[in-house]
Amino acid sequence: MKDKIQKIIIGSTIAAAGIAGAAAVSHAITEYLMRVALDRQAPKSMVKSQEKMMGEKQNRELVEKVRSAAASLEERVTETVEITAEDGTRLVGHWWPCEEPKRVLIAMHGWRSTWSQDFGMIADFWHDSGCSILFAEQRGQGNSGGDYMGFGLTERFDCRDWAEWVNEKTDMLLPVYLGGVSMGASTVLMASALELPENVAGIVADCGFTSPYAIWKHVVQDNFHLSYDGIRSLAADDLCRRKIKAGAKSCTTTEALKNTPIPVLFIHGTDDHFVPIEMTYENYKACASEKHLLAVPGAEHAMSYIVDQNAYESAVRQFWNRYDKSVNLL
Repeated sequence: MKDKIQKIIIGSTIAAAGIAGAAAVSHAITEYLMRVALDRQAPKSMVKSQEKMMGEKQNRELVEKVRSAAASLEERVTETVEITAEDGTRLVGHWWPCEEPKRVLIAMHGWRSTWSQDFGMIADFWHDSGCSILFAEQRGQGNSGGDYMGFGLTERFDCRDWAEWVNEKTDMLLPVYLGGVSMGASTVLMASALELPENVAGIVADCGFTSPYAIWKHVVQDNFHLSYDGIRSLAADDLCRRKIKAGAKSCTTTEALKNTPIPVLFIHGTDDHFVPIEMTYENYKACASEKHLLAVPGAEHAMSYIVDQNAYESAVRQFWNRYDKSVNLL
């Protein structure tokens, strides 16, 4: 499958280049990969291979279980809300209030995914544990506006905007937690260095990467089996700036974590082939605030909750119990 993906990329980009020059081909490959990474509409040649590229090896029974949980969550969460981001982008979210809430959770989904798919399995645990939940639809995806995804570079500001919306909704009477999976995890980690509301009590980051640049390099080398020497980093940075008005290296999770006062719970599966667990180890090491780590043996990308539900829930409950009362509420 990886060889097939490699042939698709090289074949598509050489055709696009229209000439045999190595520099032109290199630039075309870079442009193609940036379209895969950032554009709302993925290149057609990549759509069918997305699950394989993500390293997801679930059986049909598990896939159906995830889909069923997603559909069930969509049926129960009926309040759709909208805000306008600081750059004017229309953002859509889904609000699921708890009858007697202890806290609010802002949930940020991953790359080329959906709020219901990423959180359908875990949503009941959150809600039954006393969380009112805001499920955000990431920009450039789903019903939210924007032509491009930002791998956390732009979404981190959206996360702050959602935290401010939550406080208006709840009169700032509850502790707020930021939670995310994959790109959503990196989004909330990058947001940790921003000036967030004082009642943001903690962050739960499930399988986040260290930076957009680092994850792109990993995917190119380990998933596409292409030499990163052939990818023009300056061209990638230029394309990134043109699309989302931010350089590929303008923010990293590790740099953000060096400056955050917010406690973080890091979660990652040991068998993750899309975002290697070593990236979470790097994030954990860089984190200057109180930090906790749960590594789930045998779990693939974003599968930690499904592989070891008990350990996951126990770690999250302990995290909440520790930090619920750590913030000053009005």
